[in-house]
Amino acid sequence: MTKPSSISKPTYRDAGPIAELIAEAFQPLDQVAWLVPDPERRREVLAANFRILVEHALFFGEVDLMHDRSAVAVWFNRTRTVPPPVDYERRLADACHPYTDRFQLLDKLFDAHHPTEPHHHLAFLAVSPNKQCAGRGTALLNHHHAQLDHIGLPAYLEASSSGSRDLYARHGYQQRDQFHLPDGSAFYPMWRPAESSATNASRHPTQLPGPGHSSVQGAT
Repeated sequence: MTKPSSISKPTYRDAGPIAELIAEAFQPLDQVAWLVPDPERRREVLAANFRILVEHALFFGEVDLMHDRSAVAVWFNRTRTVPPPVDYERRLADACHPYTDRFQLLDKLFDAHHPTEPHHHLAFLAVSPNKQCAGRGTALLNHHHAQLDHIGLPAYLEASSSGSRDLYARHGYQQRDQFHLPDGSAFYPMWRPAESSATNASRHPTQLPGPGHSSVQGAT
């Protein structure tokens, strides 16, 4: 099992490699195939789009990165108003052309289903394909959940497969009404309540690390 000590806080210089890692991990998803139909351009477009959001999270959220750069979790702090990324529409068009309208539709779907209660939003959880099934994703979840349990905050995410939905369910997340892209591929909104999180923390006390604020959307 990966140890919490293997998790670090990246800097702005790490935004590019982190975006590439997420793009690599997300390439096989059905939703991604709809977003970028051209497989030869898919990773390039994804990485450019994800970089906008990773950079934004470094200022308005929290990014947890494995020391070997094999896995990352990108969270946004939704206990306060989070402004859109600077010059977002232009940057989105530059990153995603000619698929900008598809990413804009995805943004609208996410916004329409996003809860309004204060919470932390897990925008991305990505593990390098050759490092999966080794506990890295679980270690990243446990690391951030310990902080949420300590302060009694819920968490939210959009799972992009039934397998990831089941993984998050084992970590206390409850599925809400799913929604779909035009091709029928589904997202599974999931909510981890604060009360059950706090109860779990009281039963399994965890020594917290010091708070770190370095901080298509959707966790795998």
